[in-house]
Amino acid sequence: MEIANRIAQAVAEATEADTQWAPKLRKLKADDDFVVSESDWADVAADTGQVQAGAKDYLAHIKPPPPKGSDPTLNAEWWNSLSDKEREAYITLRPASVGAMNGLPADARDSANRTVLAETHGLYKTELNAIPKEPGPKYHYVQRGRAWMREETDAWSAWNDKHGDRKAHLEDRLQGMDTIQKRFDESAERGLPQAYLLGFDAEANNDGRVILANGNPDTADHTAVFVPGTKTTLGSIEDEAAKSDALWRESSAMAPGKSVSTITWFDYDAPNTIFPEATQDKWAQNGAPSLRQFLDGNQTAHQAGGGENSHTTLIGHSYGSTLIGDTAKYRSEYADSWADPLPVDDVVAVGSPGMQADHAADLGFKPKHVWAMEGGGDDNAVTLGGRLMGLGDNWTIPTDESFGAKGCTAIPRATATSGTRRTARRPSASRTRQPS
Repeated sequence: MEIANRIAQAVAEATEADTQWAPKLRKLKADDDFVVSESDWADVAADTGQVQAGAKDYLAHIKPPPPKGSDPTLNAEWWNSLSDKEREAYITLRPASVGAMNGLPADARDSANRTVLAETHGLYKTELNAIPKEPGPKYHYVQRGRAWMREETDAWSAWNDKHGDRKAHLEDRLQGMDTIQKRFDESAERGLPQAYLLGFDAEANNDGRVILANGNPDTADHTAVFVPGTKTTLGSIEDEAAKSDALWRESSAMAPGKSVSTITWFDYDAPNTIFPEATQDKWAQNGAPSLRQFLDGNQTAHQAGGGENSHTTLIGHSYGSTLIGDTAKYRSEYADSWADPLPVDDVVAVGSPGMQADHAADLGFKPKHVWAMEGGGDDNAVTLGGRLMGLGDNWTIPTDESFGAKGCTAIPRATATSGTRRTARRPSASRTRQPS
């Protein structure tokens, strides 16, 4: 209870002075790594509820935030109306809420989500450590008539029935959290800019939520938002984030003197199987509002941080491109006109099973600003399945000439750091701009 006592003392001191109390609480937390023990972080997560109760009167005097799902510009206006002390209070006491608010500065969301990440990691690790050790052996041999059969032992079966699924779930989520933390810790050695955690929730959308940026999108000249596809989960986010890392390196090399931010956006319930789930549009329909609000929020935050819009490229891999198609057709509830195009300059579809349209223009995209390329491996099954199952209207997919997208291909390039060869996909975030 030492952590709880320290928090209680901080609140007591701040209540008496009615000033500077939020920073006192923030000092109890590590900056951006797990230097505090897992149990301490678990205690912080639990004790935050008590702190919130003690600070209820204080928060009651602060202008409340707009309702969830509001226009990101309203979120930004609310945040800008707060004093530095009030912002610190909300980040400390409502980190999950602040971290999920589209339109807020990347710095604020990152600070809040790092707290949520560390607290969640502590809770999950503590729970995992409390699960009894898996008994052995798992199998034994039992004679059935004249044959010897390998069967699970009673002890292992009982343990697995009680703990097996939960242990696997915790390990999957912790693997994703460790991937994010590793990205924070290894920025310099990977040759990447500062990372910004713009969204995190271990259980959101069944598969988890991760929105991770290389570089600050609020001030970037070029921004790319990468939407992964089928089979993506929090536990598998390392592979998807690696694509965004490679995109940042390629784009930065092509745009010397310009700042670049590449964002891995995973905030929807992705299909878990190619068949039958990825043949259905419902996952894309359900995810469209979240992607639309994020894109609007990204534009709002950049206008506040940089004064004008960044050149933004939206990239969908596999089923992620289907989600982009549904998002383009989705009209946000806060739209002020029926014409509500996505706030992006270019769209790239990679290994797409279809974007729910016959033509790129049907989605409101600008001519010559839509790109499409084949994928590989599972993507071949995805594109064929999408065509046959109707994810592309009238069996049309983005790589078809009739769709109207510009074709692009994967080409080999030598890395500047290792001298090895890799596959770099054109166009990059900084090279998709074409004359209108």
